[in-house]
Amino acid sequence: MKKITPVLLAGGGGTRLWPLSRKSYPKQFLNFIGDNTLYQKSAQRLTSSSIISFAPHITLTNSDFRFIISAQLEEVGITPGPILIEPESKNTAAAILAASVFAYSKDKDAVLLVAPSDHEIPDRQNLHKVISVGLTQVQLRKIVTFGIKPTHPETAYGYLELSTGDPNKCGVHNVIKFIEKPNLAHARHLLESNSFFWNSGIFLFYAKDMIDAFKAYSPDTLIHVSKSIDDSTKDLGFLRLSADPWSRLENISIDYAIMEKAQNLVAVPYNSKWSDLGGWDSVWYESKQDQSGNVTSETSHAIECSNSLLRSESSNQQLVGIGLSDIVAITMPDAVLVAHKDRSQDVKKAVSLLRTKGVAQAEIFPKDYRPWGWFESLVLGDQFQVKRIYVKPAEALSLQSHNHRSEHWIVVEGTAKVTIDDSIKIVSAGQSVFVPLGAKHRLENPGKLPMVLIEVQIGAYLGEDDIVRYKDAYARD
Repeated sequence: MKKITPVLLAGGGGTRLWPLSRKSYPKQFLNFIGDNTLYQKSAQRLTSSSIISFAPHITLTNSDFRFIISAQLEEVGITPGPILIEPESKNTAAAILAASVFAYSKDKDAVLLVAPSDHEIPDRQNLHKVISVGLTQVQLRKIVTFGIKPTHPETAYGYLELSTGDPNKCGVHNVIKFIEKPNLAHARHLLESNSFFWNSGIFLFYAKDMIDAFKAYSPDTLIHVSKSIDDSTKDLGFLRLSADPWSRLENISIDYAIMEKAQNLVAVPYNSKWSDLGGWDSVWYESKQDQSGNVTSETSHAIECSNSLLRSESSNQQLVGIGLSDIVAITMPDAVLVAHKDRSQDVKKAVSLLRTKGVAQAEIFPKDYRPWGWFESLVLGDQFQVKRIYVKPAEALSLQSHNHRSEHWIVVEGTAKVTIDDSIKIVSAGQSVFVPLGAKHRLENPGKLPMVLIEVQIGAYLGEDDIVRYKDAYARD
């Protein structure tokens, strides 16, 4: 059985699931339903079964997310495959072609399954069955997409019009046309017909056939992407695509660049559960609801409410709704969203408003994830800041100094190995150490358990760019 190489697109940052999803930590890396993140679930469902055999994943992402991806795969026991770093976002056409050129350079017969990494598709077995149907068409040199049978009039999705009448023996349809996100009246009309399906954005094809499609319909894109792959550099196991040719690429989706023009495009219907979780209304719809239609988190409570989503993201923050109907209420330590469920697609307006006001919460997640762990700001004053810092076992921050601040570290969990200039000491839970302004220092976790400390910064400038690095295990500047 021919192995399929899954390609996960994980570089995007949406705005419709704010305040939980933000540019610095978007929805694919978050847990909305179940125990794992959307990215983890995407990787898990594209592993081998008795129906389909998969090769290691290829992931397309940006530099900020590369360590998050490798860490999340390792958490679920998946060895990271190739991770390609896009210099900047150029939409799905460039990303899919980059994966195709890269895979073709390794295997001239490579078959790729490209999928967004932020979708909810719980029925893995049925998904593998339709992929196996698609694979029969790939052998005939077709490019295959998957249409989702609509369950309600959805205005947040694009649609596919598929050929009517009896499909061929494999249940495969020709794609008549792509339809942009409709208004509600049009969506209701599309739902009444059996020939319209939601556009899943999932594609199956030979890498060579995708490269040939770009030769025919977008040759400049092929030139720039190929050059970016040829001039790529290895960075700690990641592959950084070359920035200069990448910058010359058009920002365009694969649908516009190729799929709407391709003469060998076919579609396989998928009739099981699927959602791109494109808004809080989708999260409510896909989640388990109580008898009154409410969805609540562990620290959220509904009193005489109906059809509402109440979610608190802090273990010590209680959210209580009273007499609410069709309401979404999401609380974070630094931001709160309250909206009517029918206005979920307008959450992006809140993000735009905060951006115009220069509010950091528009894009910055409260926890800043790094390859060694994470930190979060607890209190920020005029010339001081208090942080909580979490360091994973056997990991270390860079050897660094600051020009504008001193730091006081209090270890509250685990054990820290602290370097300050020529001094190295072990600091245990309940002990503290002072780092003078300008001192070269490093924080390490030598133990087998996580290490947590409270950091108090004092100085005239407290920005994250006040760092001079001397040695760094992660090759950061």
